[in-house]
Amino acid sequence: MARGADFLGSRVAVMGGAMSWVSERNLVAAISNAGGFGVIACGAMTPDLLDREIAGTRALTDRPFGVNLITMHPQLFDLIAVCVRHGVGHVVLAGGLPPKGSLEAIKAGGAKVVCFAPTLALAKKLIRTGVDALVIEGMEAGGHIGPVSTSVLAQEMLPEIADAVPVFVAGGIGRGEAIAGYLEMGAAGVQLGTRFVCATESIAHANFKKAFIRASARDAVASVQIDPRLPVIPVRALKNSASDLFSAKQREVAGRLDENAVAMAEAQLEIEHYWAGALRRAVIDGDVEHGSVMAGQSVGMVRQEEPAAAILGELMDEAAAALGRRGG
Repeated sequence: MARGADFLGSRVAVMGGAMSWVSERNLVAAISNAGGFGVIACGAMTPDLLDREIAGTRALTDRPFGVNLITMHPQLFDLIAVCVRHGVGHVVLAGGLPPKGSLEAIKAGGAKVVCFAPTLALAKKLIRTGVDALVIEGMEAGGHIGPVSTSVLAQEMLPEIADAVPVFVAGGIGRGEAIAGYLEMGAAGVQLGTRFVCATESIAHANFKKAFIRASARDAVASVQIDPRLPVIPVRALKNSASDLFSAKQREVAGRLDENAVAMAEAQLEIEHYWAGALRRAVIDGDVEHGSVMAGQSVGMVRQEEPAAAILGELMDEAAAALGRRGG
């Protein structure tokens, strides 16, 4: 883990997954204070909101943390400027290929760039363009997901790219033994989101946390695409009425596409806004029946509410014990 920890500036190379409404100042600071690397989920925040969130996080920790920005955000370059102004050391770009000039803008401010790589070809392209590290995330993860499992991505990609840049593996990781396995395969570290949702410091509503504690892995299911003309990235969440509501939303947007009442880019953005609103209803308002309870398949390993430091400590003890048994 030394390579990943050195890159992040943290004690252990465990990044907190950026979860909208959940990965805010309190949880981010708690993960960083515990020795991990917290990451603010900017999501649909305005530059002013992000400015306040970074300042609020800095007030709670003197440890390094990062900011996750969505590449399709209409004010991406303004958000990058906010990160630069605050001296944020690591910017994580998610949601697609970085727009032209974005890597340069981040690096000019002295920050390191971390990107998600869903395929080996894209990973190699991102490395050539100058990214400093990569996250490879499998379909077991919560929220927006790709079609390939974490274990397959790790086997395919780590031997090819782990020497070039630090690579963090994500998706479905719930125990330290899995962390040890990916480190042995060449990963520099890991990223976990679901395991931290029920941290004591997480501001997620009590109903949201209860839903996680009660759930099993098979309850975390991927959303279904209704219309092939509307390329919707699947979202993994606990099954509830929101799944049916999303299907209805897709049909409504597809109908307006038929009538040429909306452009494709606008239609996709509308779908993204739907998820942002549905997630807020669940995380903040506690409506876990009609809101989106985004969760990875590791949700079955979330059994209680406990401090972030206890979660991280347990994971590291399990990883160390696993490596010890193998003589690592």
